[in-house]
Amino acid sequence: MEQMLNVSSNPHVRDKMTTSRIMQLVALALLPTTLFGIWNFGFRALLVVLVTVASSVFFEWLYDRLMHKKNTINDFSAVVTGLLLALNMPPQIPLWMPVLGSAFAIIVVKQLFGGLGQNFMNPALAARCFLMISFAGKMTDFAVDKLSGYHCIDTVTGATALAELKNSGFTADSISVKNLFIGNIHGTIGETSAIAILIGAVILLAFKVIDLKIPLTYIGSFAVFVIFYMLGTGKGFDVNYLFSHLFGGGLMLGAWFMATDYVTTPITPKGQLLYGCCLGVVTAIFRLFGGSAEGVSYAIIFCNLLVPLIEKVTKPVAFGKGGKKA
Repeated sequence: MEQMLNVSSNPHVRDKMTTSRIMQLVALALLPTTLFGIWNFGFRALLVVLVTVASSVFFEWLYDRLMHKKNTINDFSAVVTGLLLALNMPPQIPLWMPVLGSAFAIIVVKQLFGGLGQNFMNPALAARCFLMISFAGKMTDFAVDKLSGYHCIDTVTGATALAELKNSGFTADSISVKNLFIGNIHGTIGETSAIAILIGAVILLAFKVIDLKIPLTYIGSFAVFVIFYMLGTGKGFDVNYLFSHLFGGGLMLGAWFMATDYVTTPITPKGQLLYGCCLGVVTAIFRLFGGSAEGVSYAIIFCNLLVPLIEKVTKPVAFGKGGKKA
């Protein structure tokens, strides 16, 4: 009787990495770009981050309370959603807009579809696209209040680095690749500094929260598409033009932190590679041929919708099935 065994349903192999631990590590990895954004844009950026995160947590708590569900704010998923949404916001955005975006992300995209693990697209990006469609003027206004203590360099009024790149290509008046990589430019709070984002990516890789399949295939396929575009349109190969597309806008933040969301990405290895390639191609099409200079957010949520199909076509054949009959 002392050797009795417990019989339980699967899964039988478990990992010590919990959901809350994963979310805490993602939040930790986002700290470098968050802190740089606050340093770059001043107190106003800090205020946007605090309001967005606090409202996301509040709406998570409120929905659970109204629906008589178990409180889920302790899993830190609402914190990560709020932080990602804040990093995709311009620093001078009216504070009621991040609150509205948080409500849309948490209640509409996440909770109404069943909560964490059931959402069909990335909540933070869905909220950003919702705000972009509803309030395009405010979401594309990257002017910085001089009283807020910003450190970013002054750029051409009314045009981001990607907008200038789309209209004129890389010229002598373009923002240097160095400034794009370091991040002392105008843009959303969390997407300007490629080096800060890459530091966060190293943290995710070190703790094995993500692997390289999706980010590298995303960035690689995007780069290949841009190179073919340069050669096909007669621009010739211009490394500054290529690096400006890689380090400008939200590509790095999207590739490392949002395209790798567990819930909205394929689980099959081949599916992840195909998913990354789709992201790169769709982002390049939106950027190079679309009306907007950016396209990362729309590309990711569009490819989120393709995930069930990608998993279907890349599902491995079960052992003993699919072979030739004798």
